[in-house]
Parts: sequence; C-alpha cells; structure tokens
Amino acid sequence: MVGYAFMGEAHSQAWRTVNRVYDLPVRARMSLIAGRDKANVAAAADRLGWDEHTTDWRDLISRDDIDLVDICTPGDSHAEIACAALAAGKHVLCEKPLANTVEEARAMVAAADTARERGVRAMCGFTYRRVPAVTFMRRLIADGRLGDLRHVRAVYLQDWITDPEFPLVWRLQKDKAGSGALGDIGAHIIDMTQFVTGQAITGVSGLTETFVRERPLASADGAALGAAKAAETSKGQVTVDDAALFIARLSGGAVATFEATRMATGRKNGLRIEVNGTKGSLAFDLERLNELEFYDATLPGTELGFRRILVTEPEHPYLSAWWPTGHLIGYEHGFTHQARDLLEAIGNGTDPLPSFADALGVQLVLDAVEKSAETGGWVQL
Repeated sequence: MVGYAFMGEAHSQAWRTVNRVYDLPVRARMSLIAGRDKANVAAAADRLGWDEHTTDWRDLISRDDIDLVDICTPGDSHAEIACAALAAGKHVLCEKPLANTVEEARAMVAAADTARERGVRAMCGFTYRRVPAVTFMRRLIADGRLGDLRHVRAVYLQDWITDPEFPLVWRLQKDKAGSGALGDIGAHIIDMTQFVTGQAITGVSGLTETFVRERPLASADGAALGAAKAAETSKGQVTVDDAALFIARLSGGAVATFEATRMATGRKNGLRIEVNGTKGSLAFDLERLNELEFYDATLPGTELGFRRILVTEPEHPYLSAWWPTGHLIGYEHGFTHQARDLLEAIGNGTDPLPSFADALGVQLVLDAVEKSAETGGWVQL
C-alpha cells in the first residue's frame, strides 16, 4: 500500500478482515506500506498491521514478493505509481478519482490494457458501489422494477471546510487534488448514478464556485492546523472549487441533477441518490446505508407510498458472510467488499469492476463539468 492516512486506514482494515470473513481463491498478506515520513509510516505500519514499511514507493515495485499495489495517495501521484506497478506485473487498486487529468487517466487505461494481456488486473476504488443497498438498488433497476427511467437526483453534501480559517490542506490545491468538491465527492455520485442506472452521462451543463479563496497555510508536513494556530500563519490561494452543481442527460433518456459541496453547513457525509421511473422510485441515503426507500407505482392506489427495505438479509449482496438478519453493517464494510471482489477476480483470472476504463468515464464527466463551468455552455460527451 502507498499512503497511510484516511483511505490508507480504511483499506488496511479491509485487508485485515477480508480473508477472515470470505472464503476466497487467494489470500492477502499485508507485506509493505509506503509513506514519505519515516516515523509516521513506521507508526502506521505497526498500528494498521503491515509487516514492513518504507519511505519510497518504488520499493513496492521492485520486490518480487509483492503481487498487488494499493494506491491511497493524492491524485497527483496516481498515474506514475499505477503505471509503474502495472509495468512491473503488479495488480493495482487505485483510489478515486483515477487521476487529476483526462490525459493521465488515458495513460493509466493504456497501461492497464497492456497489463491485462499478461494476466495483470487493475481496479478503481469507487467503494460506495459495494454498499449492499446500492448494489441491490442496481439489481432492482436492472430487473425493471422502476420501468423506464426519467429522473435522477444525486447530492453529496459535507461541511468540513465551512470555517474560513480551516487550513490550506492538499485537497484544496489543484496541483495535488485535481479539483475540489467536484472530483473529491462529485466523482462518487457520478459513478453511482451510472452504476445504478446502467446509463452513461452523455452531456452536462454546470457551474462551480469557490467561496473562500484564501486560507491559512498548513503545517510543513501537510497536516491540518488548529483554527487558532492557523489564524497566525500566512495564507495561500485555494485553487479548487468549494461547490459544483450540474445537470446532465443520460444515454437511456433520463435527465439528472448533481450537487457536490464541502460547504453545506450541518451536513457531514450526506450522499443521497433518488431515481424515478415510470413504475416507481428508489432512493438511497449513505447516512442510512442499510436501507432503501422504494415506491412501487404498480400497486393499487390505496396501497401506494414509499416503504423501507432493510438491506440486511443473507440473500442481499455481500451480506451472507456477516451478521444475522437485521444486524447492521457500517462504512468500513464497503472496503472489505471491495477487497473481496478484487481478490476473487485475481484468483479467478477475471477483470474486476470498476475498471480503469470505467473510471476514465467518470474523469471525462469531471472534465466536461469544468469546461462547462468555464464557458457557461453545454458540453457533450
């Protein structure tokens, strides 16, 4: 693994857990973790359960006993690490969004295509696909339970940078993050929309806004400072969006609205998607991730209304390995399901999803929204 912060911790929990929950054709051994700071990566290796640690990610590429490289770094290093790992014959799991630019994403797809010819697999980590309720939502839509799709409403609302004294961390710098709320959390609802509907986004019209354009500089190691200390430091430019909104058309005829913001005061991790069709509607809320809301318009008028589906049955996706009916799972389980799917694909010699090509599709939408926001016009994909 490269990286040991938020996503590194989440992925590590998955690697610690996956073979203890699922019976898979291969087993994962947590061999080596890389990070830039020697003391911090050593502490992370001990805390997270890795056998060894290094300050140079190239050590992962050069070792013959490493089969899989998991990339949990900022987007500016995804392409270099992934392409090198694939060229060296390592399977790759790369966090989303795939890259900072379409050009980088295309290079990663090309590297994955070449590696596939040698049996090397690549997957992008759009983990919310692996929430059982989301996977079940896709199944219900694919089975025709909503009829012809008409509308999608997707939002991802957070508030962690509402304080103007919050420091200029890497996620607020375009050269490291690629974009702001658009790529960080908007990528999730773009992928989820295309995943659950089975339709591709074909055109967009959007706007972006940066409400706080200067922020206190972060500490030397890039860590966030406390608000009081940050206020004493000099400031730097915020070079990404705080919020992004766009409308879209889908390949099957549906229309959609998207909103991604990290300035929605009071909203901590508010991802919600609703799909309306001619026969009914489905809605998912990440903050109630064990549930779906389902409206079946084919019922008699006297029985109509949204009803809750509790997605905890062993027949639901991924859940046969977990707890008895009605016992809930949480945020971290999606990462275990992701690890399960990747190990199963590697062991069986199949291509895991979402592929780098799928992730390029999301990157193209992100790029189109940025172009639309710049020009004020409609951008066709």
